Amino acid sequence: MKVLAIGSIIKPVTDEQRREIMPKEVPATLQHYLSGKIEQFWARQDAPGVIFLMNVDSIEQAKAEVEGLPLVTGGFASYQFIPVGPLAPLGLLIQGK
Repeated sequence: MKVLAIGSIIKPVTDEQRREIMPKEVPATLQHYLSGKIEQFWARQDAPGVIFLMNVDSIEQAKAEVEGLPLVTGGFASYQFIPVGPLAPLGLLIQGK
């Protein structure tokens, strides 16, 4: 199952907090990437935060994966989870279907 996990910064992070949290946040995120749970990741352009394309078994698993990230456990970030899949109506364009 593919899930978009859209992260938002919900509480400002001071420079001091950033220096403390980010050395933990980045390796934790990379562990999810290396385990195959996060397939792709992007920085949001509309607001502070990130977007992960996740490969998980369920929305609950996606939540469990990101809820342990330091920005989330510290109360600085939250995520919205959206399941995504193939654009099924494109099948109508295939001849003989």
